[in-house]
Amino acid sequence: MTPDELAERLARDVARRLGAERVAVERLRRLAGGASRELWAFDAALPGGGVERLVLRGDPPGHPVHSSRRDEFAVLAAAHAAGLPVPRVRWCEEDPAVLGAPFFVMDFVAGETLARRLLRDAEYAPARAALPGQLAAALAAIHALDPRAPALAFLPRPPADATPAAAELARHEQLYRAVTLDPHPALELALRWLAAAPPAPRAETLVHGDFRIGNVIFGPEGLRAVLDWELAHAGDPMEDLGWLCVRSWRFGADAQPVGGLCRREEFFAAYARAAGAPVDSAAVRWWEVFGNLKWAIICVMQARSFIDGARSVELASLGRRVAEMELELLELTEA
Repeated sequence: MTPDELAERLARDVARRLGAERVAVERLRRLAGGASRELWAFDAALPGGGVERLVLRGDPPGHPVHSSRRDEFAVLAAAHAAGLPVPRVRWCEEDPAVLGAPFFVMDFVAGETLARRLLRDAEYAPARAALPGQLAAALAAIHALDPRAPALAFLPRPPADATPAAAELARHEQLYRAVTLDPHPALELALRWLAAAPPAPRAETLVHGDFRIGNVIFGPEGLRAVLDWELAHAGDPMEDLGWLCVRSWRFGADAQPVGGLCRREEFFAAYARAAGAPVDSAAVRWWEVFGNLKWAIICVMQARSFIDGARSVELASLGRRVAEMELELLELTEA
């Protein structure tokens, strides 16, 4: 579908949703990032002269889908209702006849999303100072949401006879075995290391599943919104802390293991203050190793999608990054 065709179809859908006789979709542009989802920002010009700034998040046509836009929409709605910094969602459409694939629409949040700018530009020095505390508070608020609430009953959760760690490890090993075409000795070693000493079970919370600095909108003052909730599930809250420490999210600022922003001890203390509970640093380390393995498996899946016919430069380039996580896993498991 061309951008002009998308704008025309989207204008009809927005008009129907807003009860307007007609709507003009203006400044439609593809937003950067998102190998598995498409993001389009646009302005909806209303007959009375008003303008709504909106964002469409949808499944790329022809790309294998491993999550539901309806479920992500529901998690975002629950997070917004609880006062978390997230975009307000507006409506969800699962009928592919409307735009070619399922999608939902949410409010546009102004700001920057490029992590390299956050970590290097002088303009964002105040944000670098503020974000550790802001991210810790946001993460504690996410973990305070009840994953057993009726609105979140659909969330994936560990089976009754498995801990969150064992369940996530088994699920990702199954994904890995299903898609890989090449042997990866470092990933095999990591699977054995993780299986040997999983963290003890703890109270299950909502887990964001992809909480990292590449998935937030920020301004010079710091955090404005947490994005990309498609991997949310019920599980161990330490999983999100370990994921945030994965080397790939530091963008070269390795002296600051938490997203290139600060030391682990600083972030763990901020999280403990916000959550009112101590951080299990040994469990976070297990989840950091798991996070590197998970990211490696996701990159293997992206490569497999490209090989199977989803022609995308982003998918191909991500597939080549598996070696980075293999090296990191060797260093972490031998330390």
